[in-house]
Amino acid sequence: MKKDIEWVEKLDDGVKRISRIAFREGKIVWQFKRSDQPAWDYVTPASPEDWAKLEAKIDQLYYRRRAGYKDLELVRLLRKKYG
Repeated sequence: MKKDIEWVEKLDDGVKRISRIAFREGKIVWQFKRSDQPAWDYVTPASPEDWAKLEAKIDQLYYRRRAGYKDLELVRLLRKKYG
């Protein structure tokens, strides 16, 4: 995939959180950044809700021919494993 997938959501405590997903050599790299933190978080694992949002986003991108089938299948496989 050429471009990372990213979305912004507002958490229950009122803080915005940016979720960025990069596809690197057959792996998925999750990055999170809260508006009240200065640096990106690469350690926190993705929640089942994050996996569901990613699958919905990649499905839309695949439908519009902006993501490959390989990426879609990777997300579905890893969601079953981790999410």
